[in-house]
Amino acid sequence: MSGTDFTFSGIVSDSALRHIAEFLWEESPGHDRGAYSKVLVSGQRQGRTLDFRISSYMPHAGVAGHVHEAKEQVYYFLSGEGLLEIGDEKVVTHAHSFVHIDPGVPHSLINTGLENLVFLVITVSMEPVG
Repeated sequence: MSGTDFTFSGIVSDSALRHIAEFLWEESPGHDRGAYSKVLVSGQRQGRTLDFRISSYMPHAGVAGHVHEAKEQVYYFLSGEGLLEIGDEKVVTHAHSFVHIDPGVPHSLINTGLENLVFLVITVSMEPVG
């Protein structure tokens, strides 16, 4: 893979139209009780790492509190409700709300609603990968 390519589920391409059904759901470490994601884009470009995924958490599913020291994230909520803990603040998420999480900020998320909590996650490394 060159320094200007992203990886799409094993296929390397700079520009490609893909469909979400081509990707499998996976449960990442620290995510439990039905917290699944489909990694849609993951790779490096100009020494930085980018990860773009859609996540679906069943009721009561979530991710435990954690910190990314060298990554920033954006969550964009598509449907459902959840409880997001970011730093010392707890907020309820709803469709079309979003949050930017700076590096070093502790955060956790749990689906507290009655339907799946569905959201997009964009993660970018803050330190060049070499």
